[in-house]
Amino acid sequence: MNALEIKSLQKDYGGFKLHPLDLVLPSGCVMGLVGENGAGKSTTIRLILGAVAQDGGSVSILGTDSRECLPLAKDDIGVVLDETGIPECLNAAQVGRVMRRIFSQWDDAEYARLIERFSLPGKTPFHKLSRGMKMKLALAVALSHGARLLILDEPTDGLDPLARDELTELLLDFTRDENHSVLISSHILSDLEKICDYVAFLHRGRLLLCEEKDRIGEIFGVVHLTREEFAALPCSVAVAGSRDTGYGVEAVVRRDTLPRGIAVSPIDLEQLFIYMAKEENTHERTCS
Repeated sequence: MNALEIKSLQKDYGGFKLHPLDLVLPSGCVMGLVGENGAGKSTTIRLILGAVAQDGGSVSILGTDSRECLPLAKDDIGVVLDETGIPECLNAAQVGRVMRRIFSQWDDAEYARLIERFSLPGKTPFHKLSRGMKMKLALAVALSHGARLLILDEPTDGLDPLARDELTELLLDFTRDENHSVLISSHILSDLEKICDYVAFLHRGRLLLCEEKDRIGEIFGVVHLTREEFAALPCSVAVAGSRDTGYGVEAVVRRDTLPRGIAVSPIDLEQLFIYMAKEENTHERTCS
């Protein structure tokens, strides 16, 4: 069973449109939703959670249509959004007591362990916590009620490098259980590169790519050519993006479409996303 299935999901706000989106997150995996601010990451997550009405398409969560299961699935889905929803006046200890009444599988011991691991003060009101501490408290809640699917919207935003590394370890521990899955959005690609099994690139409301992370390096590579060499490439060569460096052309290509004899360098996620998203940097070829 897939943890999440999205088919032709779309939303039109007038000033922004999420174009028909198709994604599948297999159970036991982590998918990173990547994109610049305004790409549609938060819109996608809010549509999945039913926080806004979709204009088309469908979402299946843990094998059930989201419109049917969301009211009944609060134990199965752990959520961390930019706006955590935690009352500003409550401290960590009080939050735990409230959540115990909300979630039927609430684990006091796990919550206490995470509060200690994150070095969170037990008696400081939520509104007095730093942004990073607020995010840690929301994560502690999401990981303490037996969820099978975590949906995290920019959870590393505001965290220092050490805390981000802690989060990475937590998510890796979480997904060691093959029944656990994670959808995590971020614009910090180095974090996602450590933990993701799949990566989905969103840009201006469109899905540019969704692929297994380990296959991306096998599929794409970087070539460095003179302008003349680039212009002479066969039109069958699939170019994901390119730029004129002043000394020649640097291009991201699909390896399997490139003629033999051309040297190809590895590419990382951030480099690939930048090239795919910045259409204005593309160095044109003339294909006959």
